[in-house]
Amino acid sequence: MPDKFLATWVSHSSISDYLACPRSYFLKNVYKDPKTGHKITLMSPPLALGQAVHNVLESLSSIPRDQRFIKPLPERFKEEWKKVSGKKGGFFSESSEDKYRARGEAMIARVYNNPGPIGNLSVKIQKELPNFWLSEEEEIILCGKIDWLEYLPEEDAVHIIDFKTGKQREDESSLQLPIYHLLVHESQQRPAIKASYWYLEDNDDLTEKELPSLDDARVQVLDVARKVKLARQLKKFDCPKGGCFACEPMERILKGEGECIGPDDFKRDLYVLPFKAREEEEIEESIIL
Repeated sequence: MPDKFLATWVSHSSISDYLACPRSYFLKNVYKDPKTGHKITLMSPPLALGQAVHNVLESLSSIPRDQRFIKPLPERFKEEWKKVSGKKGGFFSESSEDKYRARGEAMIARVYNNPGPIGNLSVKIQKELPNFWLSEEEEIILCGKIDWLEYLPEEDAVHIIDFKTGKQREDESSLQLPIYHLLVHESQQRPAIKASYWYLEDNDDLTEKELPSLDDARVQVLDVARKVKLARQLKKFDCPKGGCFACEPMERILKGEGECIGPDDFKRDLYVLPFKAREEEEIEESIIL
């Protein structure tokens, strides 16, 4: 069996980075600061919002359903928000942080008042980071975490659910569901027969999506994964536009415009950039979590 440490690892986030801009992929997934030897990452208000909301909801899947709401979700959110408050979340003004915190509180209140599948049985994958050989021969590993797996007892199957805290809708060409279907299939025994997005900003109900077949999903994901591997081998990560919305914030960090506020949970150097009000709205509309 090939060495996992020498394989090319891909995930929904890294593949999305590559498809948006190879240069962005390089700066987020390959580049290491020569001074620290660490990878770099950028925190922004939309990411802080998504992180806090996701952490609250995803933590519930490991709690028996009759105990999930003993501690009110708003209390859990307050605790999570402390982890991203101030510059830790990319906030440079109280008014900006207040706006994002209020959005998060509204999302959590929506789930608390309309728990839907969150109040049902769930399946918890035990592996901390689900992963498998997408192609052992080509030494490519697919990894990633799924927000929520609802257990469907009548079918002894699972329903893939992804929480969305951004304002945009997931593009139909997104590889998220193909990737999640493969991960769920390889990481536990029950078949996935449904998939939905939950747009927490404005929907009480889930938006069901067609689940791609496993064969089609494997072909789609492997095709992009091969391109990622080839780019890494050739060390060719050019931005096709000579600079774009995806790579420009990371380039600003390399130019010294960012402020490093310490390591994140993955030992990457965590940076923040001061955004003007208009820039904050633009980055908010370009990120889907």
